[in-house]
Parts: sequence; structure tokens; C-alpha cells
Amino acid sequence: MESLNTVLVGGVATARLSREDMANLMLRDCLAARSGASTQKLVFDVNGHALALAFWNRDFRRDLAAGDLVHADGQAIVAASRFLTSTPISERSATTDFFHDAAALASRAGLRFFLLGATEEVNALCEARMRALYPDLQIVGRRNGYFAQGEEAAICEAINASGADIVWIGLGKPNEQAFCVRNRSRLKAGWLVTCGGCFNYVAGNYPRAPQWMQSTGLEWLHRLLTNPRKLFWRYLTTNPVAIYLLLTQTSSRPRGADA
Repeated sequence: MESLNTVLVGGVATARLSREDMANLMLRDCLAARSGASTQKLVFDVNGHALALAFWNRDFRRDLAAGDLVHADGQAIVAASRFLTSTPISERSATTDFFHDAAALASRAGLRFFLLGATEEVNALCEARMRALYPDLQIVGRRNGYFAQGEEAAICEAINASGADIVWIGLGKPNEQAFCVRNRSRLKAGWLVTCGGCFNYVAGNYPRAPQWMQSTGLEWLHRLLTNPRKLFWRYLTTNPVAIYLLLTQTSSRPRGADA
């Protein structure tokens, strides 16, 4: 990670940026990429699931470390930085919230979105709802997330041809991070942003937790209660690992990164 102000949380160098800071950085980076003054950035998120997956999966750990900006998607990441370091993260930057922050700023600044991921139905519905919410937002392309690795070169060509500044990649961990790392040299957009199930939230398939649950780090519980079949085993196996990593690998000075 470049010289962002970061803190080590659960073993991952995490940016100490607010959502507003992230949006402004997105604007600067994308305008610089348009002018050829810089190349694109890989923007990844970290939460309890990501910490556990990085602990178990060497390839995902390597891909996550390749991110130029890793932000605090989970409230537990923010809480650990507050209680266990002298350089806390100011607020959670949940991707589902930042997606709207980015859309509002992109609408004003003329930045262009490409939506990659989810099913065809969800992807199309997400596009339609974003157009309704942000009439001035330029969504210059979209594609569902069901494709073989051999199709990626053609997909990247289509994204480049669209003139997208920000590509939202909702393929789920670890596939979305791997896609970004594999195709970094092929893509010209200013930001490649992993966004997990964000399109499903916009489409209305996944309900958001009440604000008090989000603020107290209990959104995972809300997700579990609303989708137990999918998430019970994940949380049972990942939460203990994530807690261990948060308690043992959190400090104010990230290894190999500027603090």
C-alpha cells in the first residue's frame, strides 16, 4: 500500500479514512488516471470474514496485500483500532454505504461507473435503481458475474471501451480480489473496487440491519438471522478466527507500511 495513513488491524494494513475522505480520494485518483498522470488503484475491503479467509488462504492473503487501499468494511475493524491502538480509524466505510457516497460524487463530477457481478437479474435491477436514485450518474456498462477465466480478456476490453472510471466488482471473496489482481494490467479505470454483495442490497434482495446494529457491530447478526442457511457455518468458523486475529495482530504501526 502506498503512503496512506494506515493502521494494522487483524494483520491487515487498513486505511484510516472516513467515507468522505475515500470519496474525495476516488475523485482525485480517477481524474488523474483519465489524464494519464497515474495508473489505476485496487480498492479492497476488510471485515471479519476477510481476516479469517486471509488466515486460511495464502492466495487470498497475497491478493489482499496487493490492494492499494484496504478500507474498514466491518465495524469490528473500527472497534479494534479504537480499543487496541493509538491511531484509530475514524469510522466504518461499509461498501454498501460507500457505493452511494461514490454515486453522489460521481454524478456531480461526471465519473463513470461499470457494474460487474451478481446474477443478470440482480445486476440489471441494481443498474435501474441506481439510475432512478441518481439521474445524472453515468453507468456506462454492466455485466453479470458468471463467466469463465478465459473470458476475462474480452470483459476487460469491453470495460475499457466503455470509458469507465470506476469498476465495481461484486464476485465475492476471494474471487473479486483475484480478478482485480489478475487483470490489473488490462484495465484502464481509475479505481477497481471490490463490493461483494452490494448489488443485492441495492436491488433489495438483502435487507440492511437497523442503524443501531450497524453502529454496535451487530450487522453480522442481522445478516445471520435473515439468511441463516447461507451464513451460519461461515460465521461459526470465521468469527473465532477473526476475534483472535483482532486481539493479537492489531497495532498502530503496520508492518511495511507508513503509519
